[in-house]
Amino acid sequence: MQTQKSSRLLGVAVVMFGVGMIAGIALLFPAVRESGTVPVTVMYVLAMCAPLGLFLGLVFALLSGRRSR
Repeated sequence: MQTQKSSRLLGVAVVMFGVGMIAGIALLFPAVRESGTVPVTVMYVLAMCAPLGLFLGLVFALLSGRRSR
């Protein structure tokens, strides 16, 4: 049985991973890279959400796993 806290953790992990992946893909486009320093910095910081989301997903998987007897 899942608790409300663990399902919320999975939602946060999925959203953070999605935002990070979209920002990482956006950094590949020349229009974003050549637009200036501030947009590139913001996209870079947002791209760091992908590994954090992956880590939160791993934590969720470990917390929600069943214990062997």
